[in-house]
Amino acid sequence: MTKSYQMYIQGEWCDAEDKGTYEDLNPYTGEVFATVPRGRQADVKRAVDAAQQAFKGWSDILPAVKQALFLKAATILESKQEEIVGIIADETGGTFGWGMFQTGFTPGLLREAASQVHQPIGEILPSNLPDSTHMAVRQPVGVVAGISPWNAPLILSLRAICLPIAYGNTVVLKPAMESAVAGGLVLARVFDEAGFPPGVLNVVTNGPGGSSEVGDELIENPLVRRINFTGSTQVGRHLAEKAGRNLKRIAMELGGHNPLLVLKDCDLEYAVNAAVFGAFLHQGQICMSVRRIIVEQPVMAEFLERFVQKVKTLTVGNPREPQTIIGPLINGEQLKAVEDHVEDAVSKGAIVLCGGKSQGPCFQPTVLTGVTSGMQMSCEETFGPVVAVLEAADVDAAVKMANDTPYGLSAGIMTSDHSKGWDIAGRIESGIVHINDQSVHDEPQVPFGGIKDSGWGRMGGRAAIEEFTELRWISIQRKPRSYPF
Repeated sequence: MTKSYQMYIQGEWCDAEDKGTYEDLNPYTGEVFATVPRGRQADVKRAVDAAQQAFKGWSDILPAVKQALFLKAATILESKQEEIVGIIADETGGTFGWGMFQTGFTPGLLREAASQVHQPIGEILPSNLPDSTHMAVRQPVGVVAGISPWNAPLILSLRAICLPIAYGNTVVLKPAMESAVAGGLVLARVFDEAGFPPGVLNVVTNGPGGSSEVGDELIENPLVRRINFTGSTQVGRHLAEKAGRNLKRIAMELGGHNPLLVLKDCDLEYAVNAAVFGAFLHQGQICMSVRRIIVEQPVMAEFLERFVQKVKTLTVGNPREPQTIIGPLINGEQLKAVEDHVEDAVSKGAIVLCGGKSQGPCFQPTVLTGVTSGMQMSCEETFGPVVAVLEAADVDAAVKMANDTPYGLSAGIMTSDHSKGWDIAGRIESGIVHINDQSVHDEPQVPFGGIKDSGWGRMGGRAAIEEFTELRWISIQRKPRSYPF
């Protein structure tokens, strides 16, 4: 039986104001997973007003009280692991392993938020005026809008809300249409059960064609003071332009064309295992996924043989089956986009070593060689289980190839020489570089984010304080000062 859901505004479960709904589909079976409210501008206004109303009370709550709520939420989220793994599979096509990864990671986000409630501290500044005290004070900004994607809905939606709330802000979350439950309404239930005050978290869902209407209201509403967006570079550029016109600061984590450098001195077996994981976890539908494997020439042949052999063992099919590694892509549009990228590359001379075809709603894990600059997948993000393996004559050539992209999110370097790895990491144009690891990694306490067309701002750890608090200067003149007139 299809389940019906409601939005969450001011601590209450409610329908859209016009009672509109849409059908949220299971990407593997094509069946209706859930009926979800089709929120519109009026619903966003209602949610923003609720967040604004809750802001004063929440920003004044003692840090210890906030901390207890976050810790309780983490425990509640852990207790729902089995249920949420099933929702991730049925709503987004995430495999069992991907669901377990998300549900294992996210309680740590809540516990990191609990540790952050005491972190927005100020400082005493020296003054050039006699008998004057200068202070730099951090304060919450007010209402924060979180706009999250479908690919890692539990992680990326929770990342969008938990640290802003920890710093004393209130939030309106707009999850992706394809992941309204896993990326929004599940979290609302966790926060509600934990006892967060009404209006601290509000979740507005939207149906097909409604993302712009809802997103525009979040950007243009004067009560919203910060925007937190994770998604494609194309949409991020559009939102940044609108935010700029409204003089609002926006933190953005966007697409990636992430390289993995495999150097001749690395442990090849380890490099193969790392590369397969980095390229094919969640069908390659991760912003950090390895898109290009750049292999130093002396080990190219051996690496390629081992890599392709392992990729051919990956099981494709039903995400509900624990042995499945490659589940469905999120929808037919995304499947077609991946097909088009591969067909374009092959038509221009690329060679498919394995995969290269659709398998029902899935796309086979695919390895290509001969990918050159004139192909779509060399300059655009192929958001699926497809990776290009490129040969580099030496380290300098590998670095140059790694940087030959407008993106700069994450990168990996496989080498047994840590000193050399450190030197190369400094030359890679990327917000994140992992030495002796692949590109897909995140932790709650780290300053996660990209450079170039992969966005700006940092969304984790203490770095998030810069994004979601205001730094103010307050002075006290302890004795009257003299004025020249």
